[in-house]
Amino acid sequence: MKQSLLAVLVFLTTISFAQTVSIIPEPVSIQMNTGHFKLTKSTIILTNDLLKQGAELLNGYLKKIYGFQLPIKTMNHSASNETNCIALGEIKQDHQSDGFYRLTINNQQVTIEGKNQQAVSYGIQSFLQLMPITTSIQFPVLLPNLRIEDYPRFAYRGLHLDVGRHFYSVDFIKKYIDYMAMYKLNTFHWHLTEDQGWRIEIKKYPKLTQLGAYRDGTIMGRYPGTGNDSIRHGGFYTQEQIKEVVKYAAERYITIIPEIEMPGHSSAALAAYPELGCTGGPYKVQQTWGVFKEVYCAGNEKTFQFLQDVLDEVMELFPSKYIHIGGDECPKASWKTCPKCQQRIIDNHLKDEHELQSYFVQRMEKYINSKGRRMIGWDEILEGGLAANATVMSWRGEDGGIAAAKQGHDVIMTPGNWCYFDHSQIKNDDSVTIGGYLPINKVYAYEPIPASLSNQEAMHILGAQANVWTEYIGNEKKLEYMLFPRISALSEVLWSPKEKRNWLNFEPRLQNEFKRYDWLKINYSKAYFDKTNGIGN
Repeated sequence: MKQSLLAVLVFLTTISFAQTVSIIPEPVSIQMNTGHFKLTKSTIILTNDLLKQGAELLNGYLKKIYGFQLPIKTMNHSASNETNCIALGEIKQDHQSDGFYRLTINNQQVTIEGKNQQAVSYGIQSFLQLMPITTSIQFPVLLPNLRIEDYPRFAYRGLHLDVGRHFYSVDFIKKYIDYMAMYKLNTFHWHLTEDQGWRIEIKKYPKLTQLGAYRDGTIMGRYPGTGNDSIRHGGFYTQEQIKEVVKYAAERYITIIPEIEMPGHSSAALAAYPELGCTGGPYKVQQTWGVFKEVYCAGNEKTFQFLQDVLDEVMELFPSKYIHIGGDECPKASWKTCPKCQQRIIDNHLKDEHELQSYFVQRMEKYINSKGRRMIGWDEILEGGLAANATVMSWRGEDGGIAAAKQGHDVIMTPGNWCYFDHSQIKNDDSVTIGGYLPINKVYAYEPIPASLSNQEAMHILGAQANVWTEYIGNEKKLEYMLFPRISALSEVLWSPKEKRNWLNFEPRLQNEFKRYDWLKINYSKAYFDKTNGIGN
């Protein structure tokens, strides 16, 4: 009994000690020290030429959040003897993680050091979480003396957004990227084409946006709906806007992976260029949700030329190593009755339409590889055989990811039961969603590396990603509602050491986050406070 009581007291003391600061995701190591650093209006940001972008990033956040900025001074020698400063620096020591940073606060200065510029940006985000939650800053700001050493568990920490079902402005996409940076996520998967809308300007094929970017109505309510609103909906991003967003993300050390769907989910493209389908149309930009039989013709050489041309322009805009080609939910009905597709099966000695899809995917992968890039696809690309360089996103549970890892393919885990943020956060939601129930504690409990993998196979799990499909998310406030606070739980799953993840430790920091959301005017789900969900107190 005494031993049990002692264990509880030790645990509560540890929790209390850890909560003297509140940072999400939980750092690898926090050492609290006595004393404070006093941040004043005369505090200077010290940097060198290499890290000047980080200094400007920090100042940008201070201006946006608190309404003040600090003087920036560039110096190319040690700042160890300087006082009343926030010093950005490089860590020369070797560390296995490119994201390694150290944040030190003492009475004289704040030091944010990193292995590279990106790592320094992670230190900046942790520093910002130490700042007060207030709409009116009072100087001096007292920051606790401490030493944080930190680095991410997974290299790939992703968040997805579908802009095909509902279109979102450039300004909101930038805000979305800021939300990712706040939680040290590093990969934005931008789902740009769908049956319900084509969202990226392709100069060689202008009808993709002239015709494919707009639909003449949308179903009301959950599928199959209670009617159609008959409201024209759509929009697209010009190539200049794409460049602007890519630059904005890069300044926050976030990579954008574009997704151009093929061979299915292609109604919008076929509405613009019907000759690329098996029947020649007519096709339309879809006004309802689901899976449609209209897909690219796999027997038509014009299809491949079109997609190669599209990808050429896409790869000019996005410098990411990966290009996502979708590859999911492709009905085979039109291929079964298409003479060109059947001839392709004969000519290439394929067994059936599933192998025809594999032919399609592998042919596009070879083209992507020829441009020095790598292909990602949803786990359906495993069907019929997969080329060696492809990376798999496992969304239909974990089986696809497990199979891919065992075959030696890199994997990003994004199973619906844990990672689909279009699912409801509350059991009795008064807002229409696609269905499913995914509370924050279930997100937090997710383990991206399946127990069935060997240590060698587990090395192929690059990380995980949450997906936000927008069939039933038609405005920015609802999108925030679906994202928050689950994004905080996901960030800790992907960043923090597995052995440090503890829901009892996370809860107090989560409650602090709710204050931050209110302060930042972020619309978030209150499901945690609904006792019928059995999550919060």
